[in-house]
Amino acid sequence: MTLPPGPTAPRIVQGLYAWTKPQRGMRRLRERYGDAFAINVPIFGRAVVISDPAQIKQVFTTGTDVLDNIDRDLGRVLGPGSMFALRGENHQKQRKLLVPPFHGRRLVAYEKIIEEETVRELASWPENQPFPVLPSMMRITLNAILRAVFGAEGAEFDELRELLPKLVALGSKLAVMPFPQGKWGPWRKFWAMRREYDAIIERLIAKADDLDGRDDVLAMMLQSRYDDGSPMSHSDVADQLLTLLAAGHETTATTLAWAVERLRRHPSVLNDLVAEVDAGEKALREATILEVQRIRPVIDLVGRQVKADSMRLGPWTLPKGYTIIVSIALIHVNPAVFPNPRTFDPNRFLDKKPDFYQWIPFGGGTRRCLGAAFANMEMNVVLRTMLRDFTVLPTAEPGERWHSRGVANAPEQGGLAIVRRRVTSSQSPVQTSTAGAQP
Repeated sequence: MTLPPGPTAPRIVQGLYAWTKPQRGMRRLRERYGDAFAINVPIFGRAVVISDPAQIKQVFTTGTDVLDNIDRDLGRVLGPGSMFALRGENHQKQRKLLVPPFHGRRLVAYEKIIEEETVRELASWPENQPFPVLPSMMRITLNAILRAVFGAEGAEFDELRELLPKLVALGSKLAVMPFPQGKWGPWRKFWAMRREYDAIIERLIAKADDLDGRDDVLAMMLQSRYDDGSPMSHSDVADQLLTLLAAGHETTATTLAWAVERLRRHPSVLNDLVAEVDAGEKALREATILEVQRIRPVIDLVGRQVKADSMRLGPWTLPKGYTIIVSIALIHVNPAVFPNPRTFDPNRFLDKKPDFYQWIPFGGGTRRCLGAAFANMEMNVVLRTMLRDFTVLPTAEPGERWHSRGVANAPEQGGLAIVRRRVTSSQSPVQTSTAGAQP
């Protein structure tokens, strides 16, 4: 076997380095060893980190008989029926059932829900004083995904609104801890919340009727059938719903917080976006969303595991059981892929669609996030509504640092903002202060 070079320190030392310096540490390792390097860390074990576009494409296009999902994944907290836990044929069968509600005409139907939730939440925003937008974005995305998934309001939805933020926050931390599952400590608290969640879902399933007249994801799941005619089990429905609620809630909200954080430090882009909203257009806004996800990816890696006896990856030969970590954070700042990668520049995506082997905030291949189109549509609607109704004031403050929330990376201060409600849609887009563009 031939492996790329890498640090030789013990696993615990490498793990502490990765834990304390997650962003800077990976960049330093690439500077020292190149676009591929070997590491040995808790959770992943012996692994190869890659950030070369050709090698990433090879990983995303390799069959599941050679490369498949890593063993210790988010399925630990989302359940064995989750898309994150399933592998091979089972994963493809489940994915086939879940793709329809997040594409095409159904997305258009969800736009109204998202705008309603955004207007409702933004009505509580304070004016002329700093506040973090992340909590608001969390509430918007949670309420929107709950309505899209369940299609109605009621007691169970109020319970889920109370339970899910705590469940997702704890699960996100447990997922990246190198400790085994158990019934002690934080795991005990997590499993208690998970049982509460399962009971709520069981009640919703029992109450479900008139499925033909409903357009929500739960109704679709209960009506769907595998090729052999069998339905999804209730436990699989619960696992998949939790996956959709978790993946479609925290990551989207965090990206929106990063968008506010970036735009406040780039007043010219902010000016252009507001003018575009007033003109009823969207090209720059869509490009801005892509650029925020490039320069501030909420998830910084995806993993695969070698299932065959060995795998040839570029010039390297990896043995069975090795993990391949595709570094989203590193490929997104690779100057050979994105010129001036540290510069926030939505124009790079104005007339060019992203290459899904280079721009990979949603992962790639057969395991690419199936809610990607929904997430981008949701961010588009939230930003459009915010810029239509509020003036967001620029700042000369340095950019917010990265803060790990477990799985997701958020702005350290929650995306601090100062806003003023717009009196009319034709007023001056942004009060241009002396603030310049900040890195």
